[in-house]
Amino acid sequence: MHEAVFEVQDIFREYGSQYIAKYNPPPHICKVIRAIAQCRTATLGVHIDFCDCGFTRQSYNSCRNRHCPKCQALVKEKWILDRESELLPVPYFHIVFSLPSDLDIITMHNKAEIYNLLFKASAETLKELAHDPKYLGANIGFTSILHTWGQTLTLHPHIHMIVLGGGLTACSQWRSCGKDFFLPVKVMSRKFRGKFLAYLKQAKLESEGSQEYQSDLFQLDNIIDSLYRKDWYVYCKRPFNTTRSVLEYLGRYTHRIAVSNHRIMRFENGLVTFSYRDYKSDNKQKAMTLPALEFMRRFLLHVLPTGFTKIRHYGIFGNATKSEKLALCAKLLNFIMLTKTVLSTAELILKITGEDISICPNCGKVLQSTREMARASPNIKSCA
Repeated sequence: MHEAVFEVQDIFREYGSQYIAKYNPPPHICKVIRAIAQCRTATLGVHIDFCDCGFTRQSYNSCRNRHCPKCQALVKEKWILDRESELLPVPYFHIVFSLPSDLDIITMHNKAEIYNLLFKASAETLKELAHDPKYLGANIGFTSILHTWGQTLTLHPHIHMIVLGGGLTACSQWRSCGKDFFLPVKVMSRKFRGKFLAYLKQAKLESEGSQEYQSDLFQLDNIIDSLYRKDWYVYCKRPFNTTRSVLEYLGRYTHRIAVSNHRIMRFENGLVTFSYRDYKSDNKQKAMTLPALEFMRRFLLHVLPTGFTKIRHYGIFGNATKSEKLALCAKLLNFIMLTKTVLSTAELILKITGEDISICPNCGKVLQSTREMARASPNIKSCA
């Protein structure tokens, strides 16, 4: 992949203060703006690796914010490495549950509430149907990943699920679904729709907001009634060819953000041009140009509420009993699972880039201890 010429950081550094002055965003949004703008700059400090031969290397610290395009590679690789020891030799499926755009205004003012309902309704749909003897009659395992954006950075909340192709029966026996997915898409769609709307009726939604939001809130019962009459989008892809392809696929989805640096084509004269795929036009790659502040507004639309968990595990993959259940599945499948691999940061970087940052490139000796330097003052205006 080519090195990005323009970066999201360039936009945030130049227009961050203007954005804050114009929109007065809440503190958690300001924090993201500052983190992205200051990532790997002197503002966050610097450390120096050095060698007796005279070699020195200066590295600026990362912001480690989960919305920052620069900070996802290592986190993603570590997460995938942790999953390698959990793979079973069975088919895995990819399912997508999406919310209709009719709920966009409600969602923007109630992100945590709506996103939690999306997780809950989609997970219960899958678990309950899988338990039904008509389909599989077993407890399955799956990982759910929240994405909130479309290709042009508009709001599009949806859940990507990676689903184990089989599960444990009530008698603790393994039951495989075979090569084809075991749940009809229309059945999943209707059950998901019913569950989500039932929970939405009971939800405690924010009472304050824009005039448009107040209008939608006042008409919420009518909106819900109309949504019962619509088909909701649920999609199931074919199974992965190999367990390794499951990991590669997960890597593309787990720590993805709204737009990566490599999609930024131009940034000049206050305009940002980025590439996107038009799914309504045979998946063709196109370009969109937005004013910098509008680009930032769309990007920041997808900042998650503080502390919100965007990757969740269910059933066999549930954290509480995962080790025991996976061990039982492996035994029933007569399969020896991989031992969990733990790598240091330097080893992860070596795995990703092929570069051993712990070794001096001049003489081959191990580089000596890092020295911290003073931090510079921030250059982004704080929230009011």
